[in-house]
Amino acid sequence: MSLVLDPTAQDLLFREARTANAFTDEPVTEEQVQAIYDLVKYGPTSMNQSPLRITLVRSAEARERLVSLMAEGNQPKTAAAPLVAILSADNEFHEELPQLFPHFPGAKDIFGGSREGRERSAALNATLQAAYFIIGVRAAGLAAGPMTGFDLPSVQKEFLDDDHTPLMVVNIGKPAEDAWFPRSPRLEIDQVVTSV
Repeated sequence: MSLVLDPTAQDLLFREARTANAFTDEPVTEEQVQAIYDLVKYGPTSMNQSPLRITLVRSAEARERLVSLMAEGNQPKTAAAPLVAILSADNEFHEELPQLFPHFPGAKDIFGGSREGRERSAALNATLQAAYFIIGVRAAGLAAGPMTGFDLPSVQKEFLDDDHTPLMVVNIGKPAEDAWFPRSPRLEIDQVVTSV
């Protein structure tokens, strides 16, 4: 095998991991959240933009508001998950570039004049970070249930502001015994990879 990562870790992060649809009631701790972030913050983004923002929905009142904005099929699992995160793109990420990209003092100015350009870049790079986040959840021995079936404008209004665009809602926790749907097929390499 040409992969260096231990096969058990490969299984944990990829082969055996799937979107979880049911969880135990074991809580997700602050220490686990911190460990996940401490791992995934190193994932690369363009110019180290790091536009992902994570809103943890912890209170019963906030959970109830979020559940009402989820697609009908996503409501029960969002209501029951030990922890729910709203992942969003910070469209004002450029304000942090002097700290995040200090070797290029003009980085902030590149994005300062174009909100549309910032939104495109924020969405692309925050989505990339969201993928790292899901892998980080798996690395913590937890399962993730990422979903895009929700009322995006209402979630933005209820939980964020005009500078943050919601990308997905992720249910997080220890998977229950019946957490998984059967694995769907995947494309083979010759269907995806071409050489030029």
